[in-house]
Parts: sequence; structure tokens; C-alpha cells
Amino acid sequence: MGKWVYVLAALAFGVKMVVLVHPTPESPLAIVAQVVTDSGIPNAVSAIILRNRLYDTVCEVIVFTIAIMGVQGIMADERPLSRIYQLTDAPSVVLAQLGATIAALVGVELALRGHLTPGGGFAAGVAGGTAIGLIAMTSPPELLQSIYQRWHISTWEKLTVMVFIILSVLTLIGWEPPQGKLGALVSGGMIPVLNMLVAVKVTLGSWAMVLVFIRYRGLL
Repeated sequence: MGKWVYVLAALAFGVKMVVLVHPTPESPLAIVAQVVTDSGIPNAVSAIILRNRLYDTVCEVIVFTIAIMGVQGIMADERPLSRIYQLTDAPSVVLAQLGATIAALVGVELALRGHLTPGGGFAAGVAGGTAIGLIAMTSPPELLQSIYQRWHISTWEKLTVMVFIILSVLTLIGWEPPQGKLGALVSGGMIPVLNMLVAVKVTLGSWAMVLVFIRYRGLL
């Protein structure tokens, strides 16, 4: 009996998709305008990722967390390298540190203003992870590892994921701060907050993976 229920449900869904006509806007620009109006931010991409398709974004954050756990689990049984070579020549060190500074500043900019300009939490997290990777290429691995443990970065990463999921659930059930003025830094309801949480999560997760890869693989 249960099998026929699933078959009938699938048939009904197919009929609904084929027979019923969905209303379409006059042009694609009308869709973008509607997204901007509903979200209160000019960046329609961030509005779709963190509002219209928030379910997908929550799953992407969870998948990234699982990927970090997978990397740590796979490498756990391997033997760390006895010696890790770093970049030591002065030009390379200066360029790497300069690149890390620029990447970090870009990450902060994308996290804070990603709802107003091209960018967002994931892009900001990638920039932050790039900055950490460049620093790791020119610093002793023990230094980054000690900072990671001293400030309990792993705990902060997990807390960031939990807060992101809680705020996402509140947004999905209809609760969020006022949208504010379109184009203002404090606007878009929950979207800027979610952007910053994603940026922090991706940055800290990238930090964890960089440390693991350098410890067991060196500078790839």
C-alpha cells in the first residue's frame, strides 16, 4: 500500500509541474528587481543565497564542516613530517606577507559590505583562508598551531556554525531585524549577520585544514 502512495504522489507532482502554468515576470530584470525589493539590499546574489535559497546555504555550511572533519580524520593515522620547509628568502617572505595583508583586508571588506557590493561570506572566507595560507608559508608551523590552540579556534568555529543555523532557522520562520534603508551598511535584515558568520566559519575552517595539510604534507 505504501508503495502506491509514493507512486501516486510522484504522478501528482509530475502533473502539477507539467500542467499548471507558473506566472512568469515580463523580463529577467523584473526578477532581480523583485529580489532587491524583498531583501532590502542591492546585491541580489547575496539576497538569493542568504534569503531565497537559505536552505541550500545552511546545507553548504554543514557540508564544509563535514569536509574539515574528513580531512582531519583521514590525516589522523598518518605520521607527521619530520621537517617542514618554509619560504625563507626575503623577497618571497615580503611578498607573501604583503599578499596576506591585502587578502585579509579584502576579506573584511567582503564580509562587512558583501550585501551592498559584489562579494559575500563565502568569498570573504576564501580571502581570509588565503591570508592564513600565505602566513603559514613563511611562519613556523608550531607558531600557528599554538595560536590555534591558545585561542580555541576549533571551538569558535563550531559555535559559529551553531549560531548560523539558529539565526537561519529564525529567518526561515519569518523573524528578522528591520531591513533598513536600501544601500545603507546596516540594512538587509539578517543577511549581513549571516554573511559575517559564514566569513568567520570559512576562514577558521580553512585555518584548520591548512594546519593539517602542512603538518602531514608540507607546502604543496
